[in-house]
Amino acid sequence: MTYLETTAQFYAQVAETPDVGLCCVQSAPLNFPGLRIPERMQEMNYGCGTTVHAAELANQPTVLYVGVGGGLEALQFAYFSRRTAGVIAVEPVAEMRRAASDNLRAAAAVNDWFEPSFVEIRAGDAFALPVADSSIDVVAQNCLFNIFEPADLAKALAEVVRVLKPGGRLLMSDPIATRPIPAHLQQDERLRAMCLSGALPYEDYIQQLIEAGFGQIEVRARRPYRLLDRQTYGLETHLLLESLDTVSFKVPIPADGACVFTGKTAVYTGTEAAFDDQAGHILPRGIPTAVCDKTARKLERFGEILITDSTWHYSGGGCC
Repeated sequence: MTYLETTAQFYAQVAETPDVGLCCVQSAPLNFPGLRIPERMQEMNYGCGTTVHAAELANQPTVLYVGVGGGLEALQFAYFSRRTAGVIAVEPVAEMRRAASDNLRAAAAVNDWFEPSFVEIRAGDAFALPVADSSIDVVAQNCLFNIFEPADLAKALAEVVRVLKPGGRLLMSDPIATRPIPAHLQQDERLRAMCLSGALPYEDYIQQLIEAGFGQIEVRARRPYRLLDRQTYGLETHLLLESLDTVSFKVPIPADGACVFTGKTAVYTGTEAAFDDQAGHILPRGIPTAVCDKTARKLERFGEILITDSTWHYSGGGCC
């Protein structure tokens, strides 16, 4: 049995019998005015963070959600689209499609603004998304792509690029590893299906996005997720997994490399009113300006520029 078959079998089981301890379902989902979450939908919140960022969802976007789960984030995206098929959810596991459909009908009963037709659930998988080229404003996935082996992850990201409109956005939440995961854990198909052994280190994860063709990547959140302890998992030392929420834009990669925003800022500390590096970056004296990591590396060579550490909670603005 391949890891993808193991994953499908595993999620067929948790679709029919929700596992409240799986991923981060203990945490409360994002709350929006007038949005009520059915209990069973919350129990099936199989994700490690969130992909629902209100700032990315203006103007009723068409959203493609890969891996519907219990339907919670599909419902949250529909809160912003509010139209028939405004959200398209792609799911390969029949049991999960049925469970999500049931949960969305339950959501319609407690949310007068919501109609089940707002979310169209389609059979399919991440390697052959059942939508046309350049037809989607936003693609989202939560705690799915980390399951893929590197070659399959590249295929999935290539599919995302295919279906996104120019300037479209990929919203992702995945576990990442604070150091490479040992081979004996990577090869455990059930641990991979449980989002515990397929995670890439941060640098490798971001590089996969860049190689797929995303010219701008923004880190919305990075926080501790799970601990693989040495006793249970046969490790020399404990291995911490983190949850990483990102937004990646289908824009051309600049000649000097992709812009990755992690919350760094640049502050001009000199005596002039502003600093101009003659490369498009003007920094007013004493005021932190958000910069991408690439620009931070270029500016730190100037003695009068202070570069602050990454906050891992970038919220827009600044220079690249």
